[in-house]
Amino acid sequence: MITVTAETAKQLGLSESEFSKICEILGRVPNFTELSIYSVMWSEHCSYKNSILQLKTLPKTGSRVLKGAGEENAGLMDIGDGLAVAFKIESHNHPSAIEPYQGAATGVGGIHRDIFSMGARPVAALNSLRFGNPDLPKTRHLLKGIVKGIGDYGNAFGVPTVGGEVYFDDCYNTNPLVNAMSVGIVPVGKTVSAIAAGVGNPVFIMGSATGTDGIHGATFASEDISEASEDKLPSVQVGDPFTEKILLEATLEAIETGVVVGLQDMGAAGITCSTSETAAKAELGMDVWLDKVPVRQKNMEDWQILLSESQERMLFILEKGKEEAVTKIWDKWEIPYAEIGVVTDSQMLRYYMDDKLVAEVPAESLVLGGGAPVYVREQKEPAYFEKIRKFQSKSISVPAKQQPVIEFLLQVPAIASKKWIYQQYDSMVGTDNNTTNAQSDAGVVRIKGTKKGLVVTTDCNSRYVYSNPETGCALAVAEAARNIVCAGGVPIGVTNCLNFGNPHNPEVYYQFAGAIRGMKLACEMFDTPVTGGNVSLYNQSEDGPVFPTPTIGMVGLIEDITTDRFTMALQQAGDFIYLIGKNVEDFGSSEYLYSYCKVKHSPAPYLNLTEEKALQECILGMRGTKLVKSVHDVSDGGLIISLLESAFAGNVGFDLHTSPDMRVDMALYGEGGGRAIVSVDASLNSEFQLYMQTCKMPFTPIGRVNGENVIVNGELIGTVGYLKSLYDNALANIMS
Repeated sequence: MITVTAETAKQLGLSESEFSKICEILGRVPNFTELSIYSVMWSEHCSYKNSILQLKTLPKTGSRVLKGAGEENAGLMDIGDGLAVAFKIESHNHPSAIEPYQGAATGVGGIHRDIFSMGARPVAALNSLRFGNPDLPKTRHLLKGIVKGIGDYGNAFGVPTVGGEVYFDDCYNTNPLVNAMSVGIVPVGKTVSAIAAGVGNPVFIMGSATGTDGIHGATFASEDISEASEDKLPSVQVGDPFTEKILLEATLEAIETGVVVGLQDMGAAGITCSTSETAAKAELGMDVWLDKVPVRQKNMEDWQILLSESQERMLFILEKGKEEAVTKIWDKWEIPYAEIGVVTDSQMLRYYMDDKLVAEVPAESLVLGGGAPVYVREQKEPAYFEKIRKFQSKSISVPAKQQPVIEFLLQVPAIASKKWIYQQYDSMVGTDNNTTNAQSDAGVVRIKGTKKGLVVTTDCNSRYVYSNPETGCALAVAEAARNIVCAGGVPIGVTNCLNFGNPHNPEVYYQFAGAIRGMKLACEMFDTPVTGGNVSLYNQSEDGPVFPTPTIGMVGLIEDITTDRFTMALQQAGDFIYLIGKNVEDFGSSEYLYSYCKVKHSPAPYLNLTEEKALQECILGMRGTKLVKSVHDVSDGGLIISLLESAFAGNVGFDLHTSPDMRVDMALYGEGGGRAIVSVDASLNSEFQLYMQTCKMPFTPIGRVNGENVIVNGELIGTVGYLKSLYDNALANIMS
């Protein structure tokens, strides 16, 4: 028997004041099992205790919102034709840092379970990844393992990976970021809730047996990464995508019976989290017999069974007396299951082991919005802001020749083709040609039985957020919306994954609060309510915190995919090329400054949300008109890199001319928002110009499509084939 003290609580990640609050709630000192329950449920990973008050300021309502932030496992939005889209993004950063393959694989499995536990069938996966310097052996080890874990799990599970982003920076050397997003489709009114309703209803666990992997995973994810983290390998779960596929089909079939009263997947904190959240939501209680839980290891203790995060498990609350309608489905699929509990009117969670009561706690005291503590941490402007304020553009010499700069940027890992990565992902698996692989700024997924398409993306340039948290996060939302629009979709909703350092660091909390302000402003501008997401703090090591990385997952809708979709490829020699949107002389926080000029501190790029919104409305107005043959936004690497990406997609060259009134490096490499490149057939040039004048949108002719050469202000940069080889092979060469 372990004697519980404040020191015991500290070892489990709880503060002395939190331990006192637990004693007050229970009216006594908790036993070790009860303290373990609170340690995971009051961790940042489960309770959002350092972030919830900030998150409550984000816009959450909209005409399409069916289930908003905090209501269910994922956001749910109406997309018409009697259908809804469920979507969410979550992190698996800490597990991936110490066991990259399983850490990433189980991140993919966990986010898909969030979707199908609501009754939606996953149709698309995305990811957002951050790694350190790829020249380091450790980074290459992490990159190979994480990418393989994502690919192996997603490909075997049978959901296509249709989009994502990958960045590299030294700040992620110790602490990579692995954010996984899932998108699913469900008929409106056919969802199931994560609620333990109905006193007397039986509680079942279904899926894989419970083991000791993942114990205290939520607590592990709520502390800094250190050398001691290697000793916490048991906190990393082990996944099985084939079991998850069977779990998916058996779950969706069970829901069809109408007998499923409540359903919750088992992610962080396992049985503890799923039982407490479902019971608290119903304002009821639950009695659970842990010795009835199927286990795969002998002599597991009660707290180990409660806290295990073993994968591919679900908690079902079924209608009493009708259980057979569901259990016969599980028998058909040969899925293990067991009745482990019953819903009570006690509002207490009682856990038994071999007929002995081992823990008794109020359900509400464990959950977000209940008894879990809430904090607002101290904020302090980061000291490095002074370096940003001192930056002067005149200190940067204008390059005499652009070829060396362009060749350099094409091979920077953050810009270079991610072909080595995405070729390991199946973008068509299980879809019956349901995805569209023509290159565009966002992933596009056809919705079977309709003309509609979902448009999905993940975006965040964390360097911008580092330079200015509010502007940088607003830019992330703006770029996500711009990517959706440049693919022909209307942005409808956001999910976020907020990756930051230790919230007890006042400079980190300043970054966090600023990013939330920027997200709020941008989401309000684009009418994209935040439907849910994930907060991942403590992404920090002895090297310091990672760049603040508020990843934006966004979903958009195309009403008619046959007429409204845009692609990014330049197409035919002679086509006119235009830059649309306000062109500002600025290159703050650009890859050019950061990597080529080695300037690590400069202002965030230009952003005006009103101008950004006007640009997007202008682009959407061209759908179905054939006024433009290609659309591609200007972002990482600036105008020249965006134009080269369009050239590579169409395998054609171009002749580009920048304004003589603007510094050539700002014109070519600046990454300011609110701009896009379009190509126009010569026969429609006059009509295009008239439309742009009607929109009152700035537009600048910048060149023509040609055969194979890339020419910039009269300077031959090279052939498309040569430049594309640099772009395509840079990362592969590093990883070989």
